[in-house]
Amino acid sequence: MAGIYVHIPFCKKLCSYCDFYKCVQTTRIPSYIQALHKELDERREYLLNEEVLTIYFGGGTPSLLTPLQIGDLLNHINRLYRVAGDCEITLEANPDDLSASYLRELHEGTSVNRLSIGVQSFNDDDLKLLNRRHNAGDAEACMLNARKAGFNNISMDLIYGLPGMNPASWRQQLEKAFALEIEHLSAYQLTIEEGTGLSRQLKQGMITLPEEEICAEQFFILHEMALAKGFNHYEISNLARDGFISRHNSGYWQQQNYLGAGPSAHSYNGKSRQWNIADVQQYIRALENHVEYAVREELSDVTRYNEYLMVSLRTSTGADLQVINENFGTLFVEQFTRDIQRFVDSGHVVNENGRYYMTPGGWFISDYVLTRLMMEEKQDSLLNIP
Repeated sequence: MAGIYVHIPFCKKLCSYCDFYKCVQTTRIPSYIQALHKELDERREYLLNEEVLTIYFGGGTPSLLTPLQIGDLLNHINRLYRVAGDCEITLEANPDDLSASYLRELHEGTSVNRLSIGVQSFNDDDLKLLNRRHNAGDAEACMLNARKAGFNNISMDLIYGLPGMNPASWRQQLEKAFALEIEHLSAYQLTIEEGTGLSRQLKQGMITLPEEEICAEQFFILHEMALAKGFNHYEISNLARDGFISRHNSGYWQQQNYLGAGPSAHSYNGKSRQWNIADVQQYIRALENHVEYAVREELSDVTRYNEYLMVSLRTSTGADLQVINENFGTLFVEQFTRDIQRFVDSGHVVNENGRYYMTPGGWFISDYVLTRLMMEEKQDSLLNIP
């Protein structure tokens, strides 16, 4: 079982909070698509003919591509890879790109069957702060248009912990989201990344972030409201109705193999990880001239163990002692059980017959928990790892 991620880095406007690789040179899209074709051709053996269960167009802004261009890429993938008949195919999209005609063409002319819409907020002041292209009206309209076009698997992104946001205003945001009868919700606490517009505003004293206690309250409001609406909080930032979890992202958390195409995209095959150069122009030139465009890293047992803990403990299924034993051995099991016991004792982690998962309170401080569970590479010698 495997997935394919296709990075579409183009944006018309740079959001003030985003630190993903992106560029505004949209005139490069046609030559970029040809480069993607070449990379997909060159790497057709990477997944070893595993069945592809998910395809994900992320960005950037994939909805800047026309439905014809998206369909062309999907047809190319289908010619090269063994794509499952019920493959989950997701397109990330900005609300102001999703006109009724665009959505109709996308639904009728491509095999995209899931939308991930970057609403971020239903408050126009928030959207201006985030430097988004759409307004709250656009967000609501595109959701209705997506339903009319025939899409029945729609995810929405929202951000909490924004400057000026209080628990009451966050509750109103969630009420609007659930009223639109979405199948999936991704809700992220705002983090200020170095080099972003918000980082500069924070340093200049132009904005103030809410206190951590306020953000914690907003997280618990999210958890409680979602459960009341019939959603399963299956990962720290992701909630879904029954049958609508993100199969693609779940593949990452379950450490399934995946191929990433495009600049800055990562790939993983269980033994190594590789990532492409984060530059559109260099990426296109490399594919045209048949030169290297990726860096590869062989993963040690310690790195693989740390990654297993990072992804598994983010989910409601948690980390399993049997999996740790089968993949890493008894010494890792002993280390894990020693390290995590303090969080079981504090109530941030629950142990159910060797399966350890975080409580909502544990999720909110997950960075703190995980840093204390990570094993250092130098511990190889202590564990007698060759």
